[in-house]
Amino acid sequence: MRRTWIAAAALVLALTSCGARATPVSIALDWTPNTNHTGIFVAQDLGYFALEGLEVTVLEPSPVVSLQLVASGRADFGVSSQEYVVMARAEETPVVSVATLYPHNTSGFAALATTGIASPADFAGRRYGGWGSDLEAVMIETVMENAGADPAQVEVINMGTLDFATAAQVGLADFFWIYYGWEGIHAQLLGLEFNYLPLADLDPVLDYYTPVLVASEATLEERPDVARRFLRALARGYIYCATSPEAAAEILLAHAPELDRELVLASQRWLAAQTERSLGAWGRQDAEVWRRFAAWALDHALIRHAVEPDGAFTNALLPEDFSP
Repeated sequence: MRRTWIAAAALVLALTSCGARATPVSIALDWTPNTNHTGIFVAQDLGYFALEGLEVTVLEPSPVVSLQLVASGRADFGVSSQEYVVMARAEETPVVSVATLYPHNTSGFAALATTGIASPADFAGRRYGGWGSDLEAVMIETVMENAGADPAQVEVINMGTLDFATAAQVGLADFFWIYYGWEGIHAQLLGLEFNYLPLADLDPVLDYYTPVLVASEATLEERPDVARRFLRALARGYIYCATSPEAAAEILLAHAPELDRELVLASQRWLAAQTERSLGAWGRQDAEVWRRFAAWALDHALIRHAVEPDGAFTNALLPEDFSP
């Protein structure tokens, strides 16, 4: 019944918008296309953007660049993460998180089972292979101190973007920070036995939002209706991914045929279980998550100025029901 109502409403919207020129909108990804982005391509291919009168262009820069493009007005929306938004806001960059793609952090620390690393206490005396960010050092410090261990006993090795499975198998480091929905699934498919410690389980402050969708303050002030329409279409795209992961994976593969098919399918199935499945819940963020992360970042000198949650995110533009 609900599907029939949605289809009918969509038809009415399509008919009433006949002859109207679509509004151009751009979104900058935080990385090359992967399963975190599938909902965008689904909304594009299944016509959800078109039903909202939008013509969407997808750009492919990087996490920091996507924020810069949004802040400068060269992209209307961008995919980023809460830590980057907090750091940007601390430097008075006018970007705002308008939706989270998942309600919980899907990343964590991973180590091959042969290392014997089963908790943050076991990090002492080991080598950490990371991306070289200050955030990583503070996360390790936080979880090790919680476990009564000394973070000074960790050797940090900057591996750049080398993936967990490759680095672990050749012994470049002992433990790593990974996004389970991609690197963890990849390692699993390779048959690697490894221990995984979700950040969300290690400390509440680390259960922050990543990825998030960002926009500039100017875009939200000048074109709130466009933002609402964009988010409504995007929510439908991600809910489709959650309810039809195999079909959604095929859409992503059509846009990025260079990706490993088995990995994309397995990753999309895993992420389906992490995604909200109703428009009334999708994308919503909690002020407490923003408050505690910003306070933690300030306490650990990741930022130099306090960041207020009210300015950093908003739920005001998210869809509230099943209207298309």
